[in-house]
Amino acid sequence: MRRVTYSMNISLDGYIVGPDGGFDWAPPDEEVFRSWIDEIRGVGTHLLGRRLYETMLYWETADEDPSLDESQREWIALWNPLPKVVFSTTLSTVRGHARLASGGLAEEIERLRAEPGTGDIAIGGATLAAEAAEQGLIDEYRARVYPVLVGGGISFFPRHERHVDLELLDTRTFTSKVVYLRYRVVR
Repeated sequence: MRRVTYSMNISLDGYIVGPDGGFDWAPPDEEVFRSWIDEIRGVGTHLLGRRLYETMLYWETADEDPSLDESQREWIALWNPLPKVVFSTTLSTVRGHARLASGGLAEEIERLRAEPGTGDIAIGGATLAAEAAEQGLIDEYRARVYPVLVGGGISFFPRHERHVDLELLDTRTFTSKVVYLRYRVVR
């Protein structure tokens, strides 16, 4: 069965964006960016909330920028054709290889797991991930922890999460002192 994974950059105090909504404290260096490229290779479908979808729209036309480096072009080649499902109550259309979700999160994940195909079902965005966590749908948590305290914002983990046992599967420290943690939910 296809795994559901939740992967984001996170501050040491647990936030994916700071109190001002920004994440300029988490610019990926080449080594961290390559880890994102490696991870996206294993994704078959990406589920996104509206805010993350709108942030990631940059990549839809970024290939026109002559200043992009080889890694950024590689990301575009993997990200743009990747099927995406956007969960939004305010958007009426989406672009690229994205579609608006036609059902609830659990129904979409159940349908995707039942379809033939390979690759993880990745969830992006704290609000969407919180809903998935609440319903017990996440199989793996993957965090790239940045050595910064931002003091508030949107939390990586839901505030009212139930008790969940995790098993450490992988860890890596990058030269930039960012630490990658990959945990499996123990069922």
